[in-house]
Amino acid sequence: MSGLNRVQLIGNLGAEPEMRFTPSGSAVASFNVAVNRSFTNQAGVRQEETEWFSVVAWNRQAESCNQFLVKGSQVYVEGRLHTRTWDGQDGQKHYRTEVIASQVIFLTKKVNGEPAAPPELEDIPF
Repeated sequence: MSGLNRVQLIGNLGAEPEMRFTPSGSAVASFNVAVNRSFTNQAGVRQEETEWFSVVAWNRQAESCNQFLVKGSQVYVEGRLHTRTWDGQDGQKHYRTEVIASQVIFLTKKVNGEPAAPPELEDIPF
């Protein structure tokens, strides 16, 4: 049986995507997504925490992300986790775990060329 490596996120961009190209000409866009979580702790106090995820999109998807996403945009990201390793100039081994996006859906609609504020969960009719 093969394994499963799948991630699904809904969150907001912390900054503009960074676009670059590989030596072979493939487009790569990197951006960070903040996912908020509310919970009640053992003392009954409501708390919020934010988890940050590094996302990498490739080729046409990267170009679309670079063109349409801005800081604060709400996105749905589906992909897989991948950890890169490299040796730093200081001789230390470095690790970075990223979400390699297979799908990015833009959830924030643009209004007059400007991104609209992300909807609050209470504003979404279920």
